[in-house]
This record gives sequence, structure tokens and C-alpha cells, in this order.
Amino acid sequence: MFPLASRLITSSTNGYDGSMMNGLQSLTQWNAAFDYPNGGKLGLLNAIQNIGSLAGLPFTPYASDGFGRRFSVVFGAILMVIATAIQTASQSVNMFIGARFLIGFGLTFASNAAPLLVTEIAFPSHRAQATALYNTMYFLGSIIAAWTTFGTFNIASSWAWRAPSALQGLPSVIQIFLLWFVPESPRWLIGKGREEEARRTLAYYHADGNEQDPLVEYEFEEIKTAIALDRDVSANIGWASLIRSPGNRRRLRVIIAIAFFSQWSGNGLTSYYLNKVFDDIGITNPTTQLLVNGLLSIWSLVVGLTGSLLCDKAGRRTIFLTSVIGMIVFWTLQTACFAVDSQTGNLAAGHAVIVMIFVRCTGLLAVLTRMHDRIDGCAFVPLNVAYAVEVLPFSIRAKGFTVFSFTISISLIFNQYVNPIALAAIGWKYYLVYLFWLCFEAVFIYFYVVETKNRTLEETAAIFDGDATVAQIAGVATSAGSGAPSNEKMEDVTKSEIEHTL
Repeated sequence: MFPLASRLITSSTNGYDGSMMNGLQSLTQWNAAFDYPNGGKLGLLNAIQNIGSLAGLPFTPYASDGFGRRFSVVFGAILMVIATAIQTASQSVNMFIGARFLIGFGLTFASNAAPLLVTEIAFPSHRAQATALYNTMYFLGSIIAAWTTFGTFNIASSWAWRAPSALQGLPSVIQIFLLWFVPESPRWLIGKGREEEARRTLAYYHADGNEQDPLVEYEFEEIKTAIALDRDVSANIGWASLIRSPGNRRRLRVIIAIAFFSQWSGNGLTSYYLNKVFDDIGITNPTTQLLVNGLLSIWSLVVGLTGSLLCDKAGRRTIFLTSVIGMIVFWTLQTACFAVDSQTGNLAAGHAVIVMIFVRCTGLLAVLTRMHDRIDGCAFVPLNVAYAVEVLPFSIRAKGFTVFSFTISISLIFNQYVNPIALAAIGWKYYLVYLFWLCFEAVFIYFYVVETKNRTLEETAAIFDGDATVAQIAGVATSAGSGAPSNEKMEDVTKSEIEHTL
């Protein structure tokens, strides 16, 4: 698990950024250095990282598919180390903005390849949890940033904000040094004709080096079969492949929707503009703002880990639906409290908004299954990447994930520009926009999200193509290998279930 753990921290850089920018906005030293930015200028300072990510997206699938997953992660990490050095040394707002653009540009290479690598090398029964944990590590970076800014608050010099800026490069430094311990994806190796290397990698990480192990033989043949089938269906694996078949169009519809939902569920207000929410409800003390930011990051990590570890027991569809319904309930209460505070100045209602932010993150419904009494309310954090990666076949996985990342970047840029302007213009009424949108999310998930738990990666990706394709991949792998592995639970998804969700 160590090689996987070293890739999981890629997501920490992104989480660090959101929490750091929240913290910096509460620091008098940072505001004074950059002439107290607000409105469009503040929106640009926050959004520029995602604009950088957007600029890098056209190149990421070619790097991941052409040079390998490992190369892309390390290349992105090197760029981010350089960028954080520039950000830390910034002498003007333009220099700070340029550095954040470069951070985003490098991050898009690392964040495109890292989850693919985690998914493609994880042990079958650990794959879902490992991939879900990848995006949950967003909160690890968030915790470090929140408490770093809290700790540097009393530094009188510019190091109050330069120190948190410098620490943003730490995950990337770790990535670079741990490169030699990380294997290349066996699926990428097979796709490049390096089959013996792929077999050795599977054997080393899944069977203690035994290349004749039934699990290794089954996985090896299944991967070969799935890749060959994808190539037969589309000899030219280009961008048009994403919409060429009905199955791919269904995949694209779902992953684009989940990408938007992950950023347009009200979380954008607390990810980058929590201090503005505090100001609006009368909590203006910087120490209090930084403290709540730090506590919220810790709580988010706890519920994110809970959702990650339960994704196979509860099922992706169940967690998505439960989370959205829970967010609808608590967002409604949060909106009501915000409205009361805005219109009457009721201090208790203002403080209740903070409580609702914490509770909304759990998104729990007490009527859920007996297996657990709490489901991750930030389900889109642990599951959005995991679900997007697992439903995409290998041949279009990097390109499909690029579309997913592109959608997230667009939605983030919109949020980061619009949120401060909309909050200033219409106040609590802006919360109603997200409330209506959450209702739409619940309807979409109910009709279009397919359950994928307890399947191999190749079978999961084939679900959108129907029962026949799933059976073909599993059948060829079983006959070519030594039978289905006994240590992986396979559960059937009936034709009626697939037709209902498609």
C-alpha cells in the first residue's frame, strides 16, 4: 500500500490551496500586501489556479497515455515546486497570480495521472476504497493549510502569509522523492505491449511475486481482453471515441454531471469564501475565523474517510443519493438561519449557520441501513474521482478523466468569480440558487447513476455497455486464466437494474 499512499497525497495540494486562500483572506498582512482585494480581483486570485489547470488539460491525456502515469505525476510535481517558490517570493499581486497559474498548470498533470495510477494498480478488493481515499486526501491538505495560517497569524511580517505559501510545495516534494518506490500502471504497460513487465508488477503487488497465482492470471487476461475489445470497437482511439458509442455517451453524461455537482453543491462558498460568510453573519474576528476553518477541515476529513471506507458496503449510488438528500435538508436550514440573521440581526441564527455548515458536511440520514449510522455528506469528495475513473474503459480513461477535470475547472472558475459578487449583491438569497440546484442533482442521480460496487475495474467500466460486454470480458479472462479468483467478490447486476439506471 505504500506506493499507493505516496500517490494519494497528490490531492492534498488542491485541498491545501482552498484552505490556504480561505486563511489568507483573514490575514491582515496578506490583505495589506495586495491592497485588500475584493470582488473581481479577489475572484481572480482564487480562480487563477483553476485557469492554469484549464490551460494544461489539453496536454495531460497525451502525457499520461504517451509517457506513462508516473512521468505525468512527477512532471506536474516539479512544476508545482517551482511555482510555490515563486508564490512565496511574490513582491506584487501580479507575481502572486502568475505563480498560482503555474501551480494549477502543474497540478493538472499530477491530478490527471495519480488517480489513474491508484485505480490501475490497487489490489482488486481495495480498489474502490483506495481511489475514494485519493480525493479524500484533499482534506489532509486543507487541515495543514488551515492550521498553518492559524499558527502564522501573529507573525508581524509578510511571513505570516509567505510561510503557508511555501508549505504548499511540500506534497510535491514528497512525490518527487518517492518516485522510485512507485510502479508503473500494469494496464498502461499492457497497452504499450510490455506484457511481461505488467505481469511482474501484478504478481509483485497482488500475489507476493507469484506470477502463476490464479488472481494474477485472471487479472492479466482480463486486462488484455478489455484493452483488445476497446481497440476492436474503435481502432482510432481519439477524442471522438468519447461520444462514438451509446455506452460512452452514457459515461460522459454521468461523469460531466458528477463533476459539476462536486463543485456546485454550495461547497464553493465554504471552500474559498468562508471568511465572507463569517463577515455576513457578524463573525469578524480573524482568530475565530481561522479557528473554525481549521476545525471544519478536520471534521471534513473524518466524514470523508468514513464515506471512502463505506463505498463498497453501502454502494456508490446509495452514498450519492443519501449525501444529496442530506445536503438539501441542511442547506435549507442553513439558508433559513442566514436569512433570519441578515434580516433581523439575530446573533443565535448567525451562529446556527456555522453549525449547519458542519452538519451539512455529514449529510446523514438516520433511516439509512443498519451497516452504518452515518454517511459522508461530502460524498462528491471521496467518490467523484473514484466513480469517474472506474466507469471509463482503459482506452479512453485518460481522455475521459481530462473531460471530467475540465468540467471541474470550468465550474470552479465560475464559482470563484461569481460567488463573492453574488454574495455581495443579493446576500442570503444566493443560497436559494444552490438549494434548487441540489434538488436537480437528486433527481439526476436517481435516474442516471449506475451502481458499480463489488466488480473488477474492467467489469465496472463495461457496465455502461450492457450485460453482454461484461460477460464477454469476464468469460474470456476466466477461460484464458485459471478461473475467477476466489478472493474477489463478484456480484451480478441484473439487466433490469442496468436498464433502470441507464
